[in-house]
Amino acid sequence: MKRRILCPTDFSKNAQNAIEYAVKLFKNETCVFYILNTYNAEPYTMELAIARDLEEFREKSIGGLRVILEWLSHDDNSRNHEFHVVSECGNLLDIIKTMVDKQDIEMVVMGTQGATNSRIEIFGSQTVLAMEEIRNCPMLAIPSKTIYKEIKEIVFPTDYRTTFKRREFQYLVDIAKMSNSSIVVLNVVNKNESLDEDQVTNKNLLKDYFEDLDYSFHTLKNKDIQAAINSFIESRGSDMVSFINRRHSFFGMILSRPMVKNLNYHTGIPVLALHEIRR
Repeated sequence: MKRRILCPTDFSKNAQNAIEYAVKLFKNETCVFYILNTYNAEPYTMELAIARDLEEFREKSIGGLRVILEWLSHDDNSRNHEFHVVSECGNLLDIIKTMVDKQDIEMVVMGTQGATNSRIEIFGSQTVLAMEEIRNCPMLAIPSKTIYKEIKEIVFPTDYRTTFKRREFQYLVDIAKMSNSSIVVLNVVNKNESLDEDQVTNKNLLKDYFEDLDYSFHTLKNKDIQAAINSFIESRGSDMVSFINRRHSFFGMILSRPMVKNLNYHTGIPVLALHEIRR
């Protein structure tokens, strides 16, 4: 069965890097990659913003996509990959949501900075908004300077306070299996405290979900959760960090907007936002 991966692009180096990362990550998988560029409504770049009319927008978009398609045809040697380019006029997030449903997309891969390459906005606003709003599909955000290397370790921070569902971890488990990487579950506490009964139950659920994988559990004592996670990732040289995108807690204590930016700035590793399954 073919995997369907959506890669939005603004034709920046960061976006190209994210596409390259996705192609290499799934190098041994049969995949259809959709390379999407949007224009007009919420353009990524000032160049597009000052274009005189929609026809010029469209021509720039199609021309840029042709360049990407030519690059991929020469750079990617996998016979298991096929590429489709899509140029659409409209709001980026709305079009992503439509494509996720229409094309049965199973993962969105984006760069963390736009064509402005702002040093202030470490994590581009479009990427952060996509993490917030796209809830029916996992999102993988790739830092601008990340060069693909074999994934050996994925960190999953959690406080064990929410009940996990097996299907929420499908793509995390898939990535771990296809890369033969380990999953490191990290719990940060601010004092000497034990897990309560519900937390123990949720921790045991993770043991069940990860039973066929190489996994381990770690606990750190630190009042600053962001600093603890950053330090842990840096000290181990981890290759990816993953969270579950829950509607009411995604930008709460465990994963806030500043934390997303700090993770990217300090660790420079991809961030995998998994989607919550609601019943």
